[in-house]
Amino acid sequence: MQKIEVSHRTIIFTVIFLLSLKFLWVIKDLIFSLFIAFIIMSALKPFVVFFTKRRIPRTLAALVIYLLFIGIIVNLLTFIFPPLIKESTNLFKTLPRVLQTLSPNTTHIFDLESLSRYVPNITNQFFNLVSGLFSNAVFTTTTLFFGLYFLLEEDLIKKIISPFTDEKEALRVVGFFNKAEKRMSAWFWGELTLMVIVGLLSFVGFSLIGLKYVLPLAVLAGLLEIIPNLGPTLSAIPAILIGLSGSYFLGFAALGVSVIVQQLENNLVVPVVMKRVVGLNPIITLIALIIGGKFGGVLGVLISIPATLFFETLFIEVVKTKEDQKAK
Repeated sequence: MQKIEVSHRTIIFTVIFLLSLKFLWVIKDLIFSLFIAFIIMSALKPFVVFFTKRRIPRTLAALVIYLLFIGIIVNLLTFIFPPLIKESTNLFKTLPRVLQTLSPNTTHIFDLESLSRYVPNITNQFFNLVSGLFSNAVFTTTTLFFGLYFLLEEDLIKKIISPFTDEKEALRVVGFFNKAEKRMSAWFWGELTLMVIVGLLSFVGFSLIGLKYVLPLAVLAGLLEIIPNLGPTLSAIPAILIGLSGSYFLGFAALGVSVIVQQLENNLVVPVVMKRVVGLNPIITLIALIIGGKFGGVLGVLISIPATLFFETLFIEVVKTKEDQKAK
């Protein structure tokens, strides 16, 4: 029988590794906060650079742009949320009846009356969860502070790592973060543009065919655009169900609108807006979404794609560095 020996170094390394994973799990909210702040900084930095090149002080430019960014978000939420919550509650109240109309046999599987009583509460809880993300004073304030600090401080990464490494290694790390910033900025503005365009196209299309609950369906179509490949299909399902509850014609019309919007998105909007920003394999995308959901719930899903792009950039840089070292 062969005897297996484990060195003290292996044991110590394993213990440190497991403790590190535990530590990362404990501070995951801080990691989320820092990463979201990094995305915000990456999105707004090009505007700051634009104004600083025109001899406007960096501090003034960063503060004005940051305050404008926050003001626009707050105003949009204030404008959209009240009617969205009202229409969404009505939509979820109606869904059980829609299912019963389309398939009467579902009454043997689900108690649709009970479901119709509980669904509004579930809807309210969902929106409370979303609004809670913004009302969480500590998380929101910390994230906004980090984002502003990242934006104000020039060459922050270089200043942080310079005391711990040589000039060459510092430049390599700074180069990686510069590339990551560009990808995060391109993803943010590209994704935001896609969401707005798809939401508006869906709103116009569903309004033209006379579909009910147009606003929540259009907002849902825009929001699900953040999920590549799966998003457009998932957003079409409730629209088709609502259409079929009125008539077969309306159901097929809703399907037609969803297909037209998706085709415009795939063949016109995505190539023009996103170009090759994401370029992730659908399997990798699905895995990233699942891991993000397990790790951080709704927030994890939302940042799973930019996080994947970040680590993909890191992996490419590591491989490139190793190839350069071998070439020497």
